Amino acid sequence: MAFYCPDGAMAQRLQSVVAQLQADGRPELEQQLSITWLRYDHSLLNSAAQASDTAAFWAQRPAGASWNGERPLYPASVVKLVYLVAAEAWLQRQLIDDGPELRRALADMIRDSSNDATGLVLDLLTGTTSGPELAPDALAAWGQRRQLVNRWLAELGWPEWQGCNACQKTWGDGPYGRERQFYGANLENRNRLSSAVTARLLHAVIAGGLLSPQACRRMQELLARSLDPAERAADPENQVDGFLGEGLAPGARLWSKAGWMSQARHDAAYVEAEGQAPMLLVVFSEGAERAADTALLPELCRQLLQG
Repeated sequence: MAFYCPDGAMAQRLQSVVAQLQADGRPELEQQLSITWLRYDHSLLNSAAQASDTAAFWAQRPAGASWNGERPLYPASVVKLVYLVAAEAWLQRQLIDDGPELRRALADMIRDSSNDATGLVLDLLTGTTSGPELAPDALAAWGQRRQLVNRWLAELGWPEWQGCNACQKTWGDGPYGRERQFYGANLENRNRLSSAVTARLLHAVIAGGLLSPQACRRMQELLARSLDPAERAADPENQVDGFLGEGLAPGARLWSKAGWMSQARHDAAYVEAEGQAPMLLVVFSEGAERAADTALLPELCRQLLQG
C-alpha cells in the first residue's frame, strides 16, 4: 500500500498536464518522466510532532498521484538526500562522530551539491575509500561495506524501496579504479531511485517523522532554498532556476534537492505558497533533451500547484 492515498482528480490533472507539455513540442515526454505528487490539507512542516507516535503519523496518508512513480531511474544528485538522511541516522545511533568537518561536508553536499563533499560523506557512512583497483576478494569485502546504506533503507520496510540502489558516489568526470569496478562492467550497479521512494523520504524529513525532531530540523535547514532574485542571480547553480522552484511566486517557501547531468534533470521539492494547498512534488526527467529543458520543471510546478 502506498504511503499516500491515491486521488482520482489529482491523477486526471497530472495526466492532463503531462499530455499538454508533451504536445508543446516534447515528443515522447510521457516515457521520459517519473512523477510523484502529494497534496496536504495543512502544513507538513514538523507535523509528525503533533501525532501520538510514528505509526499514527504514517497512518495520516496525504492525497497523491503518480506518473511512472515506481520506476527506478538514475537519480543524479538527488541521491544526496538519501546520504544526508543516512548521515543523521548514523549520528543518532552513534555510529559516526559529529564534528565541524562532517557538518561542512553535509552543508556543501546539499546546498551546493558538491560531489567532493558527497564522497567524504559516503566514505564516512560505509568505512570505504576510493583508490586503485582491488583484487576480487578485496573488492567483494569493500563492496559489502558500500552496501550499508542500502541495507539500512531495506530495514525500513518501505515497499517503495524495491528495485532502488544508493551505494555510489557522485562524479564530475566519472568513477575510476575500484569505484569503476564496483559499477559493474555494464554500469548495472549505478544508483537508482524512484520518484515514489524519494517522495516518501522527503515527506518524512519535512514532517520530522523518521529521525529525531532535532535531526529533521537540521536537514530542513539545509534543504531550504531562497527564492530571492538577487541571491539566485549571484549563484548560477542555485537549484531553483531551471527546476521546480522557478515555478513559484515570490513569497513561497521551498525545500528541495535537485539533480542534473547530461542525461537527466530532476528535482524533489516541498512547497508552501500563499492561497494554495501545500504540496510535495518529485519529478525525474531523463534523456539529453530533458536535461537541457530548463522550462519543463518550472511549468510542471506552476500547473500542479494551481491544480
